[in-house]
Amino acid sequence: MTQEIATLPILLIDAHSRCNCRCVMCDIWKTAEHREFTLAQLESQMDAIERLEVRWVVFTGGEPLMHSNLFALADLLRGRGVRVTILSTGLLFERFAGEIAEHIDDVIVSLDGPAEIHDRIRRIPGGFERIQEGVRAIHACRPQLQIGARCTVQEANHSALIDTVRAAKQIGLSSISFLAADVTSTAFNRPQPWSAARQAGIALTLDEVVVLERQIQELTEDPFVVDRPQHLHRIVRHFRAHLGLQTFEAPHCNAPWVSAVMGIDGSVRPCFFHPPVGSTAGQGIESALNGPRALEFRGSLDIANNPVCQRCVCSLHL
Repeated sequence: MTQEIATLPILLIDAHSRCNCRCVMCDIWKTAEHREFTLAQLESQMDAIERLEVRWVVFTGGEPLMHSNLFALADLLRGRGVRVTILSTGLLFERFAGEIAEHIDDVIVSLDGPAEIHDRIRRIPGGFERIQEGVRAIHACRPQLQIGARCTVQEANHSALIDTVRAAKQIGLSSISFLAADVTSTAFNRPQPWSAARQAGIALTLDEVVVLERQIQELTEDPFVVDRPQHLHRIVRHFRAHLGLQTFEAPHCNAPWVSAVMGIDGSVRPCFFHPPVGSTAGQGIESALNGPRALEFRGSLDIANNPVCQRCVCSLHL
């Protein structure tokens, strides 16, 4: 089977290196660098993006709304028929409500609990209220714009997932999805994997897993939750595996064949957790995706038995 990529439905772009939260489960906020993916970088890739028939670009980071020219990037893509989504902390929603309504197709905001829990995890006093006011401001400009929530499950909110769904509904969000906190990889600006002590502060104990399982069971019955039941139950199994109670299991995933992550430095990764397989420096992303290193990676990747894939918390299957 050929490992060449002729079409790439989804492209994620690291828009900005910094973040405006100080989340307990992430180290991106610790970087002192202010770097961003430039308009010139995107312009240089547009022909390749069109040849690859990219249909959906997701701006991530860091915080995309900290970018100095994000909406120009969005306009360039949308002018070529590409859907544009931003993954955001929501803290700048109110400031950029009009621009979001005009230039962005949909939004996913991080929501890690009802107000007190969310603010404690994000370490931003009043952060939940700022999301609420920002959602209200965006919908005042464009009522139909879809703003979904994404919740990272961890020790601090494992018993409040149902309350998190309720909070998302109350502030006018359109849906919510869940994923387990990643505690073992070098993603999210970690120069090396966390220590066992740091992992224990985010992962769950056995008693907490039992509580989580009850919460998850109720979530599977709520249509507001977009995750399929098997994805939700895998969150429970992931934390059980972290305790050594079962083996880690890789998700059903084809991300390296249908999506890519393009970094500010030009690197091209098959997903957030695997290392780069190429670079766009001096070439289009299609060449980076089909270079020797990328072809070898996809040709040898056994997702079911790959240790990185087995511990993955953020899978994709298209």
